[in-house]
Amino acid sequence: MIPPVFNARMTDAREINLPHYVIGSGPAGVACAQALLQGGARVVLLDGGLAPEKSRAELAAQMGAQPPQNWSAAQLKDFKAGMNAGAKGIPLKLAYGSDYPYRETDAHLPADYRGVALRPSLGRGGFSAVWGAAMMPYSETDTANWPVRSSDLKEHYLAVAKLTGLAGAHDDLEKIFPLHAENPSALNLSEQAKILRARLEKYRAPLRTAGIHFGQSRVAVKAGADGCVYCGLCMYGCPYGFIYNSEQTLRELQNNPNFTYRPDVIVTSLRETGDRTVITGYDRMSRTPLEFSADRVYLGAGVVATAKIVLQSLGLYDRPVRLKDSQYYLFPLLLTRSGGEVTREALHTLSQLFVEIFDERVTPRSVHLQIYSYNDLVGQAVRQSFGPLAKMLEPLARGLEKRLLIVQGYLHSDHSSQIAVTLKKGNPDRLQLSAELNPEVRPAIRRVLRKLMRHGHQFGAWPLAPMLQVAEPGRGFHNGSSFPMRANPGELETDTLGRLRGWRRIHIVDASVLPDIPATQITFSVMANAHRIGWHTADQPVSEP
Repeated sequence: MIPPVFNARMTDAREINLPHYVIGSGPAGVACAQALLQGGARVVLLDGGLAPEKSRAELAAQMGAQPPQNWSAAQLKDFKAGMNAGAKGIPLKLAYGSDYPYRETDAHLPADYRGVALRPSLGRGGFSAVWGAAMMPYSETDTANWPVRSSDLKEHYLAVAKLTGLAGAHDDLEKIFPLHAENPSALNLSEQAKILRARLEKYRAPLRTAGIHFGQSRVAVKAGADGCVYCGLCMYGCPYGFIYNSEQTLRELQNNPNFTYRPDVIVTSLRETGDRTVITGYDRMSRTPLEFSADRVYLGAGVVATAKIVLQSLGLYDRPVRLKDSQYYLFPLLLTRSGGEVTREALHTLSQLFVEIFDERVTPRSVHLQIYSYNDLVGQAVRQSFGPLAKMLEPLARGLEKRLLIVQGYLHSDHSSQIAVTLKKGNPDRLQLSAELNPEVRPAIRRVLRKLMRHGHQFGAWPLAPMLQVAEPGRGFHNGSSFPMRANPGELETDTLGRLRGWRRIHIVDASVLPDIPATQITFSVMANAHRIGWHTADQPVSEP
């Protein structure tokens, strides 16, 4: 193979062997870092690095060292502390009672949120510490207009699935959404989920004709004999670490001599200076200014932090960029059959089943539904909805628990609201995030509910439309497209390696570069794309975008 020809500046950069820097330890950052290391690069990962309090980490370790039947009532109460469900759901999802994924953002990423539920994270592992672990690739239909197709991501989906682990099953969904795992282990379904799946399987043919496809949920969870023990604590955080958290990959990367982890770093701006990239920031604890020189930089800080770093780097004040959102909504689904004594069942409480709707009369794009069976937060929500009559209606609450499923729905960003992100000059500079509501959101969701109502007999379950909750933009944390990849990038758009016009060494690798946000789960595709960018640039000469 003929070695590549380097220009003088590029040769100088290689001779001094500057490392590649990754910013952010969330799923995108660690996937990119792994690909870079596999490609032979030296990697430094900069991160806000907030970790759970020692007492919380010790509690999780203590519980994870023993079987569930040995846990005390006091341990369980402490583990669940701060998580309370109301009629409108859970205000804030914690990690075994800790809010560390959300801390210090006001101090280091000050922002005004106007009708927006999206928030950034400075926590180690980002929001993978509190996510729902759902893993679905984007379909070829979803990515038909992208410069990078789903098929281009195939080998990177496979790499990511090995990284995270994937519990799932071979079923009808594979025809549209490849599993990307050769021998997956499936989690056990709850009794409620088995009832629903049996009905769906009985009516598979007419449902398929109606554009309704279903299958077992796919989640980044360790299953099998040495995996999930069905303790029912998934919504609070897994004490055994069976639910994937990118901090797990971070720890594995630290065993590589070519990898360095630098926590407590807040990055403020980037600039290219010919043969290198200069990273400017400060120490999170002392506020001491910091500066690093890199061969290349990979920005995976999450869409809010990435937007601020990019806008500050370019000096773009009062110039909004727009985050696309996949509209998130919730509603109950009432089974016609009882699921039995659900409060005593050994089960996992992540999503049990996925339902995908392809019907242009509903929306021209697909609709993704995640179905959850019983967990104790559902019981809390039912009782809260009864208000002062809760005690009197306790028998009704117990009956509902046995039949009630919760559906989390998502729409494609084409049919969702957006979030305008604007950098305002100040001391310090401050972001302004403002909702730009799409009037088509609620009509589209109503069409989804009507579709389910028409097929209620086949589902053996009926949506409770009056209890629908439509979240503020950003609440589902499926956001991106602020600097979208294009075949021919324009202003504030990126090439297929995540580089803005004029940048050669700075790559954006998180959801900011997705051209749009399909309804299916976002993390799998974000990680695969970040892995792709890292893999294709690890040992390549710097070229013009």
